[in-house]
Amino acid sequence: MVPNGGFWWRVLAYIIDAIILNVASSIIGGIFGAGFAFPLMGMGNVAAVSGAMFGMVAVSIVVNWLYFALMESSKLQATIGKLAVGLVVTDLTGARVSFLRATGRYFGKILSSAILCIGFIMAAFTERKQGLHDLLAGTLVYKTRDPQQVYNSADVFA
Repeated sequence: MVPNGGFWWRVLAYIIDAIILNVASSIIGGIFGAGFAFPLMGMGNVAAVSGAMFGMVAVSIVVNWLYFALMESSKLQATIGKLAVGLVVTDLTGARVSFLRATGRYFGKILSSAILCIGFIMAAFTERKQGLHDLLAGTLVYKTRDPQQVYNSADVFA
């Protein structure tokens, strides 16, 4: 039987993903946002600087969403951080999640973090190691590098 991905494995995977996403968002934001704002700062154009900052935040949100949703709904069923520590994301039957379900899982993380990250901490205490976002999206995280191990297993719910 394949074990569920525990809290600390998920934290480590998220740290790896956060590093990757911060670098990517900084590069993209620097090219499209701050690159246009810095020359205008010297001219005292507050609206342009505010617009650039808003643009950088918007780009960051979109990049993060697409990264998590596309990676978790792909054949890999995991982000780079999850792959590094050996975790995969599945639906409740052990099958690959759809892009829509992965999107719901991503935006469910907003609720998981809303009150002192209790939604994330739930993964340490629930029977199948599910955070609030997993419960909302109907997903499970398994500690395996091979998604077929979960899907082909007869004891997925044993």
